[in-house]
Amino acid sequence: MSDLKFSVVGDSLSATQFIGQSRQFTLIVDDSKDLSGSDANANPLEYILAGFAGTANVIGHSAANELGFTIKNLKIEVSGELLPKPSLYTNQDASFKSIHVNFIPECNASIIDLAKWLQIVEERCPIKDSLQYKTALKISVEKEFAAKN
Repeated sequence: MSDLKFSVVGDSLSATQFIGQSRQFTLIVDDSKDLSGSDANANPLEYILAGFAGTANVIGHSAANELGFTIKNLKIEVSGELLPKPSLYTNQDASFKSIHVNFIPECNASIIDLAKWLQIVEERCPIKDSLQYKTALKISVEKEFAAKN
């Protein structure tokens, strides 16, 4: 199977806002007021936490099916702590100090099945792996030049 590829392409709306397109979806990112944003949308770190929850949701339902139980409702709480910095975006060490994920499934599974279920979710979550282990990252810049007439 080939690698799956995901992408977001977009533009800066201001110093704190970004609008991106991923497939047919529009993603709007903004910082909170305490980080000089307008607080109109989720901030970049909240999108990471939401991505974690979204991926865990898909894997959680799939794993429950594999283990022979159905999840009627799944509440997922994800929170992250950053080391306090004078200015979040000027310190190269600014990253999550910790992330806590709590699952609250409404289901008829035993505690033993839920322990197996949680192990499967942890093992298969690509967001967890990306945050826990170093992911190869390539960053580049291109300069746009005005067209010559």
